Amino acid sequence: MKQQKISGLQLFYVIVGFELGSAIILGIGSGAKQDAWLAILISMVFGLILMWVFTQLSLYYPNDTFISMLPKIIGKYLSYPIILIYIFYFIFLAATVCRDFGDLISSTMLVETPTVVVIVSFMWLIIYCLRGGVEAFVRMGEMVFPIYFISLIVLWMLLLSVEDFNLNNLTPIMGNGFKPILKEVYPGIINFPFGEMIIIMMFTPYVNNKQIIRKAGMAVILVGGLILTLNSILILSVLGPEIYADNFFPFLTATQMVSIADFLERFDALVILMMVSGVFFKVGGCTFAAAVAISQLGKLHHTKSVLLGLGTIIPPLSLIFATNFVEYLNFAYGYLIPYFFVPLQIIVPIILLCIAIIRKKLNLGNSA
Repeated sequence: MKQQKISGLQLFYVIVGFELGSAIILGIGSGAKQDAWLAILISMVFGLILMWVFTQLSLYYPNDTFISMLPKIIGKYLSYPIILIYIFYFIFLAATVCRDFGDLISSTMLVETPTVVVIVSFMWLIIYCLRGGVEAFVRMGEMVFPIYFISLIVLWMLLLSVEDFNLNNLTPIMGNGFKPILKEVYPGIINFPFGEMIIIMMFTPYVNNKQIIRKAGMAVILVGGLILTLNSILILSVLGPEIYADNFFPFLTATQMVSIADFLERFDALVILMMVSGVFFKVGGCTFAAAVAISQLGKLHHTKSVLLGLGTIIPPLSLIFATNFVEYLNFAYGYLIPYFFVPLQIIVPIILLCIAIIRKKLNLGNSA
């Protein structure tokens, strides 16, 4: 891929969109009931620590993506299987988010349209954008994020007008003790969405000012974490902890309760549009990361053909790993997050940083 440059602000827009993605519409932290917002807030602190790890690696190897820095840290032969695993990780993450998107759209707006049609159409729109390069992708972030944020503020104000809105739904704080909160923090919310911010290392080589990478990364965690926390507080205040815990898309359900003078209703369409834009950046980011990783592994000069291949692979993969949304959630929280995401998003980056620090201390340079 031709080397293109992006600004720190463009990086912020895209990665925040990636972080919010499907997380803002799903009921993350629901196992903690009325303390879901507290679980998100605590997880955000650990997310800041993880972001420090990610950005430190990027600052050690400023011209390398996460994939291209692996041989320089642990050697060519040891890095090869790890790179393959991360390529599968990026592809699989894109497929899971596509599945979230497809199930939501098929069950709400396009009920007569097969899920596969929704996913394929959306995937090829993303491929079309990514073929324009990373600059075209991040410019979408510049245009979409302000609209996304304004829409979110409007929805929050509308939730305040719901007749059933009651802050007492948040009490008693820690009424079930700290254990349910801890179970939601780890391995759940730390990995989804904060651990997924490992994707930032696939964009950092394109940033024109390397010194701003850490500031942009920390801002992503703080802004995204606070948005998710406040969003959870408002939804809990409208729905209550029991409905919040049992609902697949609580933000959508809460918005459907908005009715102004029995005339202005159906604001859930705005939530769907937010979901579309958020998922665009999440699936697009994962697909971009996978394409760059495959190109660097195969020493390819262009990613356009790789992107076409990924656009063909991801939609069917999103449909075959689970027959329905409930089965997918059980698989994700029972196996995917603890046994797949934890090693790739937490353990491996920390080990790599420790090795990189030792190499720097011993002045071993960047050689494999």
